[in-house]
Amino acid sequence: MSGTRVHITQGEQAVGSDPDMVITTLLGSCVSCCLWDPEAGVGGMNHMLLTSSSANDGMSQMLGVNAMELLINEILKKGGSRGRLHAKAFGGARMVAGLSDIGQKNSDFILEFLEQEGITCESHSLGGQTARHLMFWPASGRVMQKMRTDAPQETVEQVSASKTTGNDLELF
Repeated sequence: MSGTRVHITQGEQAVGSDPDMVITTLLGSCVSCCLWDPEAGVGGMNHMLLTSSSANDGMSQMLGVNAMELLINEILKKGGSRGRLHAKAFGGARMVAGLSDIGQKNSDFILEFLEQEGITCESHSLGGQTARHLMFWPASGRVMQKMRTDAPQETVEQVSASKTTGNDLELF
């Protein structure tokens, strides 16, 4: 399994211990947490979008906790120890000007979760207005981040104008 490259998207995670394995993702307002146990040489990364409003804050909190616990449990299954986990967190950009800042809420969640669980967050790159491309080597905890200034910046008007009224296609 040498040289394995795994790309994850919203709601996904990947875990491994191969020194040549790299996990990649592209983030906007979503957040990713890179977790690893340096002693066991195992780690993983998830990609979370935690929609949040006053009506569903409890639900989004549960979704985030669930995503983090699933990642932690997969690392433990591969020989990692919860007490030795280290983290790096990324994402949480404000991608659509003029709308609520879901990226900030996602960023707040991941930092609060790590603090509450006593997991050392070695570094983070959260917020801003640009997308991020990540490459994570789970066996070592190495992360490379590239800021994607080529990602288009949307405005509320563009989002509203892009909505269509329908195309006579009915799904059942």
